[in-house]
Parts: sequence; C-alpha cells; structure tokens
Amino acid sequence: MTEKSDICLLGLILLSSLFTGGSEAEVTDVFISSGGSVSLSCNDYLHQCSSTTWNYSNYTTSSEEVFTGGIKKNNTERSERLSLTSDCSLNIYKTTQHDHGLYVCRQYVNEHHHATYSDVYLHVLHVSSSSSSSQTEIRANTPVTLSCQLFSYDCDHVFSYYGFQLVWMNQTDVDLQTDSRYQIRSHELCLISLTTTLVNKDNNTELRCVLKHKNDIKTSVTYTVRFTASTTTSIIIRVILVIVEVSVFAAPTVILLQIICAGRAQNRRRTQNAHPEDTVMSVLE
Repeated sequence: MTEKSDICLLGLILLSSLFTGGSEAEVTDVFISSGGSVSLSCNDYLHQCSSTTWNYSNYTTSSEEVFTGGIKKNNTERSERLSLTSDCSLNIYKTTQHDHGLYVCRQYVNEHHHATYSDVYLHVLHVSSSSSSSQTEIRANTPVTLSCQLFSYDCDHVFSYYGFQLVWMNQTDVDLQTDSRYQIRSHELCLISLTTTLVNKDNNTELRCVLKHKNDIKTSVTYTVRFTASTTTSIIIRVILVIVEVSVFAAPTVILLQIICAGRAQNRRRTQNAHPEDTVMSVLE
C-alpha cells in the first residue's frame, strides 16, 4: 500500500511540474566561427514544434521572439537565416558576429511553459582586416592588422571565469607569438590582434585565430592571404592574354592560307606536266 502511495505522489509531483514550469533551465554554451552554420538544441520534451517558442536577446537589445508556436517571425534582420528542425532545434545559417547572444527555447502546454526548457548562449568568433573588408584583397609588402574577437553575451566572464584564451597560429599550428615577424597584442580579454608586413612568399598563407579552453579548441577562424595583382602586373597579364588570343585565332588562318597556296602550286605543276609543249613555247617566246 505504501509503495502505491509513493508512486501516486511521484505522479502528482511530475504533473505539477509539467503545468507550473517549476524546473530550472538547461544552460548551454555554443561556440562557432562567423560564416558557419549552427543548430541550437531546444531539449524537445513535447516532440511538437507547434508548442515551441524561441526568444533572442543580448546586452544591447531587448528580448524578441524569433519563433512563436513553431512559426517564424519575419520582423528581424536574421529571420531569413533561421529555421526549425524536426526536434525544434533552431538552425542559424551563415552566422555573423551580430548573431551572438542568448537564445531561449520554451515549450508551452495550455499556456503554461513546460517543466524543461533551454537557455543557449551563442558565442561567435570573428576576424576582420585593417586593409580591406574582403579576405582576398591584400597587397604585398604592405602592413596589415588582423583583429580576432569573440562576440559573446558576457565575454569577460567567459575568459576570466572559465579560463578561455585567444591564440594566433599558422597552418602548421605553430603559435605566432614565437615568430618575430608577427606582433601579437591582446587589447582586452575578448580581442587579440596580429600585425605584420606580408611579403610575396606569404601568398596563400593561412593565419588562424583559435579559441582555446585549456588544451581544447572550441572554434577557430582561418584567414587565407591572397594578394591582389599590382597595376603593372595586371597590364602585363592583359597583354599576354591578348597575344595568346590573337595567336589562337591567327594560327588557323595561316594554316588555311598555306593549304590554299600549296594547292595552287600543285595544280600548276600538274598543268605543266600535262602540256609540256605549252611550257616550251612560253620559254621561246
């Protein structure tokens, strides 16, 4: 009898938490580099997205709904890059540094939020160049500064409390802090810069900003150096291309003329061989 009473009591507790939303949120930190895609879990307990709402906020904006009852809101700049999966997770495509912040998933039953819900903190690592907004527009023998920043809801807390760090590496995973060609400077906990003068041999070199937690790499951004051709080089290349194009079109014409001339010469020889007396007379005359 006591065992049955305990089971009933447990059932009442579960039902109570279901309709009052008494449980604490499941908190998750997600790290991603800008330009990538990410899926934020909702801890889907109800298995029906029609009862799911996603909210977004950060330090500079108030909370806004991005999905309500499984239906996307189209009143935000990022709405076209958002979608829900079959388990009600939130997909974000081509993330930017502006997507960082707190994403909160709630599931509702009879207008009361469910006992389980998710708080997801999205942290976005982004690299920018002082020379150009494009990753492929750099000139050789020109100083350049690359800035790597973790955009986060509370960046200082992430670094000071959890012990994260930003590091610049090359394509062979060597810390560039040890290379005198590169000046590495930490401006604050969430921002680190790299300054160097790139030379011709640096073309196609990969410079990587890495977010590390102890010995684990959470995420990274690779910046590939590709130089723009100088004006003189561009002119030379265009001239070479013109010469090649002319050669390509001229070659068949020359061959055709050679064939025609050879054919005419052969016809004359045949005529002379067929009427030798005409040839003798033309010589006497």
